[in-house]
Amino acid sequence: MSGFSLTQAIRRALAIRPDAVAVIDRDMRFTWRHFADRVARLAAAFIDLGVRPGDRIVLLALNSHRTLECFYAAMWAGGVIVPLNHRLGLGEIVAQTDDCSPKVVVLGPDFVGLADALASGADGAKRALVDCAAGSAPAGFAAYEDLIAGHDGGADAGSYGDDLACLLYTSGTTSAAKGVMLSHANFCANTANVVPELGMDETTVHLHHGPLFHVASAARLFSTTHVAGTHVFLPRFVASEVIAEIARTGVTHATFVPTMFRMMLDEPSLRTTDLSSLRYVSYGSAAMPEPLLREFMAALPGARLLQSYGMTELSPVVTILGWRDHLPEAAASGRLRSAGRPAMFAEVAVVDPQDQPVPSSTHGEIVARGPMVMQGYWNRPDLTAEALRGGWMHTGDIGYFDEAGYLYVVDRLKDMIITGGENVWSQEVENALASHPAVAQCAVIGKPDPHWGEAVHAVVNLREGMAASADDLIAHCRGLIAHYKCPRSVDIRAKPMPLSGANKILKSELRAELLASGS
Repeated sequence: MSGFSLTQAIRRALAIRPDAVAVIDRDMRFTWRHFADRVARLAAAFIDLGVRPGDRIVLLALNSHRTLECFYAAMWAGGVIVPLNHRLGLGEIVAQTDDCSPKVVVLGPDFVGLADALASGADGAKRALVDCAAGSAPAGFAAYEDLIAGHDGGADAGSYGDDLACLLYTSGTTSAAKGVMLSHANFCANTANVVPELGMDETTVHLHHGPLFHVASAARLFSTTHVAGTHVFLPRFVASEVIAEIARTGVTHATFVPTMFRMMLDEPSLRTTDLSSLRYVSYGSAAMPEPLLREFMAALPGARLLQSYGMTELSPVVTILGWRDHLPEAAASGRLRSAGRPAMFAEVAVVDPQDQPVPSSTHGEIVARGPMVMQGYWNRPDLTAEALRGGWMHTGDIGYFDEAGYLYVVDRLKDMIITGGENVWSQEVENALASHPAVAQCAVIGKPDPHWGEAVHAVVNLREGMAASADDLIAHCRGLIAHYKCPRSVDIRAKPMPLSGANKILKSELRAELLASGS
């Protein structure tokens, strides 16, 4: 075997840190020696259940040491891990499972009730079911710990390079979900891009609280293993639990999305808990309002903050705004609003509709190429050809470069609002709204309008104990941005924003609610 391999990282960790702690899962701890043994045994069990090189293993479970073992055991067996979004409806889960035709389906204890729907495919082919829990398994399931105890560990199957490692279904916030094919080499390239920027090494203690069906969370599994660091697991993001776990286990690295920043800042224990172990915090996945970022930086002055930009199809990072760009003197330049500069092994450009590069400061579509670009969409050569035309991944994001090579992401193509013939970038309006002290979260969408075509409409959650009217918020925006960009209407919403499995605000649902209301 030669070339980039994700499983090679386990062998390296076993060679250099066999007795160091590899995994912390609440009260459970495993050394690298113990973890490697469990992975090899589980891989042998998967092979016994019919997995052959290239076969898929579906995983539907909350975060734990067992989910990490499933990721690596699938690849150790030569297979492909397919972590599914457990927040989807049953019909969507069944459709994605049928789409990838797995040999094995691993269900966490919260999801064993889906067994009947997932036990066989649309073609009638039977799938092996594994109960990813500590105890005995229900009828029809293989018990996870029995599989490990009942098999001797075998040799790594030797997958590497362009061999598939993961199949990750996109969130489907703007269209039907697609299976993104990511290889060993893709994820190894991502590790090479992020490890130096994040200061990751064998002293790294990384908290995994985000859902592993999201590429940003999954990729950090691999980066942490590559440096032989320590994995810390929480089943899901709960602000109070995240804060407590950072202190309890000495977490050094964590990654969040903007909605999580807000939840942590609103959690009283943030101000009373010792988080001095936390060295690096990265954020991304959705637009970060600058006022929220500055508030978080002030709350955790000892942590270095970084932003990464990318997407599932890019494994996922192609630009990074480093921690030095978050220091006061650099932040004063306005670069906190940027997504940083291209990562070490990424080539990023901004192009016009004819795919020609545009000058700096000119808006266009962001495209990228390099070893992190996906292999394609599962069973969709048509969509693959469209996305990868000309050898570049077309992101569907609109942005521009400044003269110093910093990329500014201004909107999704699909989220741009055209009102009275003028283009309005929703992120710019959201930044203006977010700077109002009463605003906790906001989203800006286009509202059908018979005169303007679309009108700028804002949906806002207010901070607890604070008040602001729609007129107050519109007036606030008029002091910051051009009047035609300001919201013409504001929905001050008491219930939480609809969130995707990756904690992004689902603008598609907000649009659907707006249309259904007839307002």
